[in-house]
Amino acid sequence: MSVSFTRLGKFSAIISSQFSISSVCHYTSCYRTCLFSSSNMLGISFYINKHCYTLNLLYIYPQSLNFANRQGSARNITVKVQFMYGEDPSNAMPVIFGKSSCSEFSKEAYTAVVYHNRSPDFHEEIKVKLPATLTDHHHLLFTFYHVSCQQKQNTPLETPVGYTWIPMLQNGRLKTGQFCLPVSLEKPPQAYSVLSPEVPLPGMKWVDNHKGVFNVEVVAVSSIHTQDPYLDKFFALVNALDEHMFPVRIGDMRIMENNLENELKSSISALNSSQLEPVVRFLHLLLDKLILLVVRPPVIAGQIVNLGQASFEAMASIINRLHKNLEGNHDQHGRNSLLSSYIYYVFRLPNTYPNSPSPGPGGLGGSVHYATMARSAVRPASLNLNRSRSLSNSNPDISGTPTSPDDEVRSIIGSKAMDRSCNRMSSHTETSSFLQTLTGRLPTKKLFHEELALQWVVCSGSVRESALQQAWFFFELMVKSMVHHLYFNDKLDAPRKSRFPERFMDDIAALVSTIASDIVSRFQKDTEMVERLNTSLAFFLNDLLSVMDRGFVFSLIKTCYKQVSSKLYSLPNPSVLVSLRLDFLRIVCSHEHYVTLNLPCSLLTPPASPSPSVSSATSQSSGFSTNVQDQKIANMFELSVPFRQQHYLAGLVLTELAVILDPDAEGLFGLHKKVINMVHNLLSSHDSDPRYSDPQTKARVAMLYLPLIGIIMETVPQLYDFTETHNQRGRPICIAPDDYESESGSMISQTVAMAIAGTSVPQLTRPGSFLLTSSSGRQHTTFSAESSRSLLICLLWVLKNADETVLQKWFTDLSVLQLNRLLDLLYLCVSCFEYKGKKVFERMNSLTFKKSKDMRAKLEEAILGSIGARQEMVRRSRGQLGMYTLSSPSERSPSGSAFGSQENLRWRKDMTHWRQNTEKLDKSRAEIEHEALIDGNLATEANLIILDTLEIVVQTVSVTESKESILGGVLKVLLHSMACNQSAVYLQHCFATQRALVSKFPELLFEEETEQCADLCLRLLRHCSSSIGTIRSHASASLYLLMRQNFEIGNNFARVKMQVTMSLSSLVGTSQNFNEEFLRRSLKTILTYAEEDLELRETTFPDQVQDLVFNLHMILSDTVKMKEHQEDPEMLIDLMYRIAKGYQTSPDLRLTWLQNMAGKHSERSNHAEAAQCLVHSAALVAEYLSMLEDRKYLPVGCVTFQNISSNVLEESAVSDDVVSPDEEGICSGKYFTESGLVGLLEQAAASFSMAGMYEAVNEVYKVLIPIHEANRDAKKLSTIHGKLQEAFSKIVHQDGKRMFGTYFRVGFYGTKFGDLDEQEFVYKEPAITKLAEISHRLEGFYGERFGEDVVEVIKDSNPVDKCKLGPNKAYIQITYVEPYFDTYEMKDRITYFDKNYNLRRFMYCTPFTLDGRAHGDLHEQFKRKTILTTSHAFPYIKTRVNVTHKEEIILTPIEVAIEDMQKKTQELAFATHQDPADPKMLQMVLQGSVGTTVNQGPLEVAQVFLSEIPSDPKLFRHHNKLRLCFKDFTKRCEDALRKNKSLIGPDQKEYQRELERNYHRLKEALQPLINRKIPQLYKAVLPVTCHRDSFSRMSLRKMDL
Repeated sequence: MSVSFTRLGKFSAIISSQFSISSVCHYTSCYRTCLFSSSNMLGISFYINKHCYTLNLLYIYPQSLNFANRQGSARNITVKVQFMYGEDPSNAMPVIFGKSSCSEFSKEAYTAVVYHNRSPDFHEEIKVKLPATLTDHHHLLFTFYHVSCQQKQNTPLETPVGYTWIPMLQNGRLKTGQFCLPVSLEKPPQAYSVLSPEVPLPGMKWVDNHKGVFNVEVVAVSSIHTQDPYLDKFFALVNALDEHMFPVRIGDMRIMENNLENELKSSISALNSSQLEPVVRFLHLLLDKLILLVVRPPVIAGQIVNLGQASFEAMASIINRLHKNLEGNHDQHGRNSLLSSYIYYVFRLPNTYPNSPSPGPGGLGGSVHYATMARSAVRPASLNLNRSRSLSNSNPDISGTPTSPDDEVRSIIGSKAMDRSCNRMSSHTETSSFLQTLTGRLPTKKLFHEELALQWVVCSGSVRESALQQAWFFFELMVKSMVHHLYFNDKLDAPRKSRFPERFMDDIAALVSTIASDIVSRFQKDTEMVERLNTSLAFFLNDLLSVMDRGFVFSLIKTCYKQVSSKLYSLPNPSVLVSLRLDFLRIVCSHEHYVTLNLPCSLLTPPASPSPSVSSATSQSSGFSTNVQDQKIANMFELSVPFRQQHYLAGLVLTELAVILDPDAEGLFGLHKKVINMVHNLLSSHDSDPRYSDPQTKARVAMLYLPLIGIIMETVPQLYDFTETHNQRGRPICIAPDDYESESGSMISQTVAMAIAGTSVPQLTRPGSFLLTSSSGRQHTTFSAESSRSLLICLLWVLKNADETVLQKWFTDLSVLQLNRLLDLLYLCVSCFEYKGKKVFERMNSLTFKKSKDMRAKLEEAILGSIGARQEMVRRSRGQLGMYTLSSPSERSPSGSAFGSQENLRWRKDMTHWRQNTEKLDKSRAEIEHEALIDGNLATEANLIILDTLEIVVQTVSVTESKESILGGVLKVLLHSMACNQSAVYLQHCFATQRALVSKFPELLFEEETEQCADLCLRLLRHCSSSIGTIRSHASASLYLLMRQNFEIGNNFARVKMQVTMSLSSLVGTSQNFNEEFLRRSLKTILTYAEEDLELRETTFPDQVQDLVFNLHMILSDTVKMKEHQEDPEMLIDLMYRIAKGYQTSPDLRLTWLQNMAGKHSERSNHAEAAQCLVHSAALVAEYLSMLEDRKYLPVGCVTFQNISSNVLEESAVSDDVVSPDEEGICSGKYFTESGLVGLLEQAAASFSMAGMYEAVNEVYKVLIPIHEANRDAKKLSTIHGKLQEAFSKIVHQDGKRMFGTYFRVGFYGTKFGDLDEQEFVYKEPAITKLAEISHRLEGFYGERFGEDVVEVIKDSNPVDKCKLGPNKAYIQITYVEPYFDTYEMKDRITYFDKNYNLRRFMYCTPFTLDGRAHGDLHEQFKRKTILTTSHAFPYIKTRVNVTHKEEIILTPIEVAIEDMQKKTQELAFATHQDPADPKMLQMVLQGSVGTTVNQGPLEVAQVFLSEIPSDPKLFRHHNKLRLCFKDFTKRCEDALRKNKSLIGPDQKEYQRELERNYHRLKEALQPLINRKIPQLYKAVLPVTCHRDSFSRMSLRKMDL
């Protein structure tokens, strides 16, 4: 049966903004079917289902029979079951449900026959439909039959062998349960049905002497019979009061009228003892009766008995009990759906006149009416016609049409169109129209809402606690009762102040005050309860705004605020209480007439509400103030007292935002996201509200939020830096430095800190009552990207919709600092809303999907047991300590507050990231494209708003004296927007604005903001290469007009010419997606413009344009070459080096290409080379700066940088064709200044530090320190010395662990290499690069280029004979080389850094023999040392440098032996004197030196070269040198053995003795060889003419001859 029903209206169903991530979504927001499950409660399952209807069923379960002691034949037994309404056999009722293939109902049911068993067991279930009305004669009759297997003549198959029965009513109650019944052998006598079979009837025969032999169970599933004594008694007593029937019989008791009052009170108190199942089944009726007792006290014995307190206590107790025991049936807000369905569909204001038809469920003398749920899943058509959607306009999911207040209230009444044909509580049908009865508007003696408020205020103890636990229920009842009262008493059109009596309003005020006090006092103890209470109170006040005087409701809100504010001062951490206040405010502000309640400054009357409430008529006509003429502009943009008085709720919202975002507010950082979302959701709801679609109306709404602009301007240091993702310079520096607190320790990135390093925020008027005490000097904390984005969206919405005139007036009053702060915000907005593109969304989608898989893996891991529960809890507690830390919405409680955080729950499926069935993680292509489309539209909209604001700023400041600094900031924002990804629609408007700005203020670009002239040229050139024709044409026009403007100023556009050339060079060097063909088309367009410009045709302008275009075409030709070598990094850098070399006489362009090279090196992590490019750039700047400015503290030119690199001398400006830096357009870039030089050096120091070359960092800072000392910049000096300390500390700590580059000689042979043929280079590769790695890289690269079969790697290092090479092949020879130093150099190259920096000479060795073999015996082994000299020292601005000189040294076999022995001796010395000692290393070296003699070991070397004195006198000195080497070697061996002995333990003593024995053997074998001297080498130098005494010895003295 499908039953239609209506939706309740506004006053008990508030829906908050659909934009809130942790949205309010009030728990009365949508009607629900009563759904919950309880496996252990039989009666609940039928009631709470997808459909609800009357049930009255009986289930009979015959279990067993014992006829063992019965005489006679009774073995094949069956039982017949009948439901009788009298004793006659014909009185069986057809109420037993039939089985399949039978009729629907039958009069009897049989059990299966149990063969040959006198004690059978039965397993049947018999289902009976109970009559709606039962009498004492209704009973169950059981007849037992013996069934014969073989039919005998004249005998029936079935023979009755026993009878028993169960009366259905006992003392007026349905009789159910387990029964063990005696069985009669004879038919029962007359009138047996009113008695129980346990009663021994005279003259009857019973089986087994009247003992119980038949076991049966009877179970009722009924919505009519309570089956609970406490409920039965209560309903019986209330019914007796309704019918005035005394005395009342309840069971064995007879209750007279004189003791009815006590019994009634005791039965109300005893309701809490009733079972939960019948309470759930009869909850609606039970609540109706209790409410009836509150509203209309009964008259007993002529006295009115006040049962209000008892009924309220019983209601509170029952509701709290349901909440605790039916936890599985709570919605996400902790609200029991059974109770909410009662409020929605059942509760109506009861009539209080006796003996009259009642419109309410508990009316006397009338039918009891209940709302029933539709059985069908599809909503009936009548539902949509009858339901009025008067909800918050902020939710677009709620559709509806405007209706009158009367229609709305009729919908609130809730049951006007219901089908009553199947009433749950009665079989009677309605006899009159409910709506007609309802609108009879009979007066009442007591009003439920007044009584409810009174009882709630006066209650105490456990009753009050129960009421607080479920405050939402009583608030909902109260509001619905108030609306009923207004409707029935024709008060909808009455003035709000006279709608309710003062006594009731006093009770409401007292109630709100005490509940606010409870929230403040208990929020740290009962967090979940306080959160629910706070939310319930907020929704209650929200509803009151629609029915009561709004001034009174505002006073209630103020009361709550005062109590919270007074508590905040005493709290060390106020975030929890402030979070509650935010929840409270957010709910109150979700009212559909929020804008009207704020008295917007307008004479306009807004259109009708799309979802009007009862208050619509009055609130719309009276809600708009008219004092806009007198209000000052300043007050409109500040949280001033007049603003907060006139716009009360908006003032509270903005005050909360200002207080929480204040960087000095202690402990409120976690609430940033929450308060920003609140404001964002409000603005979103206004934007989508059709009532405010008119631009003028929307402008008045925006006026409510004008102070938001100033608040956001204060938060600049805290906003997330979206500019970090750009390759531009970051946020503009448009504010004076050093007024902010130190940025050290700040979470803001260095880019942002540099950009906003600056000024104190303009002090907006703050309400003193909301300021929190805090310590000064607090560091700023950065907002998240999401919060910053939401805040900037709010800013743009206000700027878009606010009245342009009002904004212009306010801008006029702002200081330069404040306007620059606003421009800073707009700059950040451009970066924030830049279009990301589809690829970004696809990448995000894949990352999300990967994360979901990771979560799934973790979950499976936990389930399988590899992670124990304890370890999981410990791990989670360590990772999620902050209870009140706000993170993603999925990690928070449903209401979005800091309470009841669910993030640590382990098995909440809806809280986990992986939801396989309910959430589609990988988005489809269409969804990604849709997201990209939305992102693109948002980017265009945001940038157009920014553009409009910039134009207002320009209009405002164009007549002021300080326009230069402001216009510079405007230009920065404009250029930044051009640099970002933009739509064609926006760019057309942007170019138009840019042209107007340049045309109106040409001196701004060409005289003051010269740096931005370069930026503008770069942006325009980039767009000239766009693939979209419209953008190209606009960019070409802008670039041409820029040249024209520059020419008109001075008949020359050298500045623009130079900037365009530099910009194209920069674009070519850095842009990956640069399109050369499109740019050529744009250049042709510019040339056409110049040729057709009639005004300038007779000037030199067309020729200069032609020259410029020719130069640009030349640069584009280089671009083609660079694209060819895009995959060959060495060749690409060589080409860029060659281009930079070509601009040796053009410092601006050379600087551009040096920076391009630095960028390329940084991309490949070649930080040392990037640093060298920056040092060369700084040297170039210093060279020309010294010509421009004569300052002693500045470097005198590139000579100053020699200690950093010997290569910088090539930047010297000493040639004849060097240009003068004073020429127009020369050295005009931002780097040819002192600050530009400092910036380059700081970047160089940073790159050196990343490369690990900390000594070079020191040299760079030696140049920087004098500059900062001259400027008295203590802050910079402090930073530099800190970085120096860090650098030197790293030198100390990383001693012995530092590794720089590895070097290889690479030779190219073959005509296929072109210019590289027969060229040799030294390549610098990253540290620990193996020969095989570079060989594989080069072979692979050139193999792809020429073909794998063409490229061949020469495996040896011998000189290449080109005649032996194939003509059609490409040969590569790769050799590992080491830095080479002469002996005199070693005294200066002490440290590891010294030996790896400023390297120009490298060496590699090649062993050979005279007969051509590489290796031979000791006496024939020669070695060739090849020493290479490069054109520039490493590290250089390139990673490969040409070999300019090659030198070879041939070592004879004995010289090779000397080198080997010296090397072994050095190894022994190092291992011996190492600190700390390394025993393993020492033993390894010892073993190789004195161990068992091996081939070509020390002994064999000595025997080969020292056994005989050479015959060639030329070898005497080599022989002697080798002898001395062995002497030193034996000494070192002895030292090493001694050292090893002191290091070993007892377990190595034998090993030590073995080493010593080997050493002695070696020493004995070497002794004669070492002592054999060559006499010719020891001749006396001078003849001895005197005695050899101590005073005349000449051998150690220098002789002066």
